Amino acid sequence: MKKIKTLCGVLALLCVGMMPVSAQNVLKFNANKKFKIVQFTDVHWVPGDSASEEAAERMNEVLDVEKPDLVIYTGDLVFGKPASEALSKALEPVVSRRLPFAVTWGNHDDEQDMTRIELLEYIKDMPGNLTSTTAGISGVTNYVLPLKSEDGKKDAAVLYVFDSNAYSSLKQVKGYDWIKPDQINWYVESSVGYTERNGGKPLPSLAFFHIPFPEYNEAAQDENALLIGTRKEKACAPLINTGLYAAMLNAGDIMATFVGHDHVNDYVVDWKGILLCYGRFTGGNTVYHDIPGGNGARVIELTQGVRSFKTWERLEGGKIINEVNYPSDFQRE
Repeated sequence: MKKIKTLCGVLALLCVGMMPVSAQNVLKFNANKKFKIVQFTDVHWVPGDSASEEAAERMNEVLDVEKPDLVIYTGDLVFGKPASEALSKALEPVVSRRLPFAVTWGNHDDEQDMTRIELLEYIKDMPGNLTSTTAGISGVTNYVLPLKSEDGKKDAAVLYVFDSNAYSSLKQVKGYDWIKPDQINWYVESSVGYTERNGGKPLPSLAFFHIPFPEYNEAAQDENALLIGTRKEKACAPLINTGLYAAMLNAGDIMATFVGHDHVNDYVVDWKGILLCYGRFTGGNTVYHDIPGGNGARVIELTQGVRSFKTWERLEGGKIINEVNYPSDFQRE
């Protein structure tokens, strides 16, 4: 009986994942044609460990100052048992404010006592939750969040959320897993659909996932690339490159990608027309995070109708660092 109930729950989740976001919560640009996103990453909440409270303090502070339209968590929220408590605590700052939020899993989230699907099912009825899934492809947290125009009449921008999975399952390949070809195909098909419905013009789009793809290292090591922010470690990317960056470049819609995973990196670097961005480590002293300025969040502000955005990091005490405008700040004369 328990197995039947579990199966029913999973099937119900998959159905929800295939529902359009408009059936749950509509995201749209405000009257000033702005849309603000706060990215929290690597909260690493450990139930019963007071060190985790530093993460809550920073999230609450950032949300009070920024008042975002959407919050996206890019993985590794959970770092101890019970996972349900860790997840609830990590999400409490947004849930208590009833802010729209979305989550993708990292490599640590399902290492405790809940699977990725169980974690997704646990949060599905939380106020403001937009996290979803797409049936039939690798990973769990793969979904699209379209942003409507200020009048709600058309799609004006698109957010793609990917599950970057966890660890390689191939004996001959060590290290972290990668976004699979079927996930990339799903993205390409989705992108083509939005472009066709927009009269053949790609909509301004952003992508969010946990583990950076190999191009983060390629870009950071190029002496001609403009890098802004802190890079204290090499990107812990997978050894296998499945071509997601190339697919994004060919599609022409993605302006930037936003990841987490590497706690002492917060840089952004322009790589051939796509800004590769790290979020700001958000967690407390439950894991390594020796980055100048301490924990915080990345903020992204989109403007309707233009292929550009502004991003900055918000730290303790309201301090702002590394504010950039893309692409204008990266254009060379």
